[in-house]
Amino acid sequence: MLTVDEKQQIIKDYQVKENDTGSAAVQIALLTADIRKLTEHFKTHKHDNHSRRGLQKKINQRRKLLDYVKRKNAKDYYDLIKKLGLRR
Repeated sequence: MLTVDEKQQIIKDYQVKENDTGSAAVQIALLTADIRKLTEHFKTHKHDNHSRRGLQKKINQRRKLLDYVKRKNAKDYYDLIKKLGLRR
């Protein structure tokens, strides 16, 4: 789980306009941070299958949002994945 301060910083970095907390870019950035944190968790807790299911749900949700952004605006999609460090 992300702390409130971490979430606020991510929202501030990825918001499209002021008071934007729910755009696809913000949601993808928050999901990416959660996924990275859970991935670190699994390095020490290999058999935590309950949390692994939550990780899979987050990955699937991020994939759906990325597909949506790619459909709507390909340039924004490529900028976002570059900024997040996805798809090396």
